[in-house]
Amino acid sequence: MLEPGGALALIGHMVEGRPEPPRPGPPPIPHDEIKALVERYAGSTTRAGHGFAPSRTHRFEDVLVRTRFGTPRTIFVPGIPDLVRDSESVLSGYFSFSWSAPHLFGDRVEDFAREVRELLRSRSPQGVFWDWPGDTELVLARKPR
Repeated sequence: MLEPGGALALIGHMVEGRPEPPRPGPPPIPHDEIKALVERYAGSTTRAGHGFAPSRTHRFEDVLVRTRFGTPRTIFVPGIPDLVRDSESVLSGYFSFSWSAPHLFGDRVEDFAREVRELLRSRSPQGVFWDWPGDTELVLARKPR
């Protein structure tokens, strides 16, 4: 669908392998522990919507290299270093993911929410957390003319 000479850009956040900025003070969100709670309540198979998410072990760049686009160019832009969120924002953020949406917990959704709130309270009595989303990654590729 892209005309010859046209370009595409894939934009996302990248944490792995990126230098973490100095923390602004509040503790980081305990993502690993929250993900463990998601797994305990919703199961270990990654869900997506009303089905299951396919396991993906490759990156977009791996796919683009095998197409007429060839090797893409990747640029990183520094992410927001001082984003601070409260506990309810953290919980609602998890509920916004397809793999941890409220319907996946069924009649245990309130139990899950309670446990996440308790975990967050134990990590930050003030109820605020540092949330570094990573750097913004731009993957750029051009279709040959």
